[in-house]
Formats: sequence, structure tokens, C-alpha cells
Amino acid sequence: MLMPRVQRLYVALMMQVVGRALAASSRCDAVLQAELAALPPGLRIAMTVAPAGPGFMVESVGNGRLRFVPGGAAAAHLTIRFKHIAHAFLVMSFQEGTAQAFANDRMVADGDVAIATRLVRCLNRMESIILPAFIARRAVKRYTPTPLLHKLGLSLRIYAGAALTLLGFH
Repeated sequence: MLMPRVQRLYVALMMQVVGRALAASSRCDAVLQAELAALPPGLRIAMTVAPAGPGFMVESVGNGRLRFVPGGAAAAHLTIRFKHIAHAFLVMSFQEGTAQAFANDRMVADGDVAIATRLVRCLNRMESIILPAFIARRAVKRYTPTPLLHKLGLSLRIYAGAALTLLGFH
């Protein structure tokens, strides 16, 4: 078992990666855009660790797209909260999928459950694209294979988009 400080550092890093990759995915993946199209502009979604752990926030900007909110200072309409850093570590290290973590009562949704379910589907889709298949199969409930060239193209665009937000673009 890793020390809690190492787990916290890893989860903090992965929260930033996941939040930025989710926003980048919404800019280049039509499947994700269709899933997010029902969200009203201005809707803010946060994922964090209780009580005051690391996390990220994204905001719907319409047309199925999300924007990463640096610092996450605004109040969220939906907050997905891991109950403990060790629970977040299991999910962020792909030892347990998001849906399984909900089922195991390791995380709670504070807000609209339908939007939380939609977010989990979006996270699963994003993970299926950006992770190698052998890891994605462990991370998501149902892995849907994507043709290799399509997956590589989308992955590169998502990682590039996430990197650009890290540098202050988008």
C-alpha cells in the first residue's frame, strides 16, 4: 500500500489530467459531444476527494462541449466526491472503474443523478479512447473496441488538447 502522501500526489495529478482530457475529448469526439449535448450551458461539474482533497471542475459551454475551469473556484451544480483518498487512488490508478466505485459506495454524487450517470458514461468513453485496451478494459464497465487508427487519432488530439489547457490555451 502506498503512503497516503504519495497517493494524494498521484490523485491530484490524475485529477488534472482527467479534467483536462475530458474537456479536450468534448472538443474532438462526436460520441462524447452527443452525450453532453443535453447539458445546458453554464452547468458546472466537479470531481473531488472529501473533505478538501484534490479535484477538477469542468463547465458546459453548449453544443456538447466542456471547458476546464482552472482552480475550480466556482460552485458546482454537480459534485462527484470520493469518500477517501484511497478510494480515489483505486479509480485513478485504474484498479477499479468509476461505476464499480459508485456500486461499492466509495463515491457520492451531490446533484442531479442523471447528469452524474451521463458523466460516468463520458469518462468511460474518454478512458476507452485514451488508454491502451488492456488498461481500459479494467477501467470501464463495458469496453467497446475502437478501430486502431481512429483511436490513435482521437487519443493524440485529446492529449494535445489537454496539454494546451495545461499551458493556458483553450
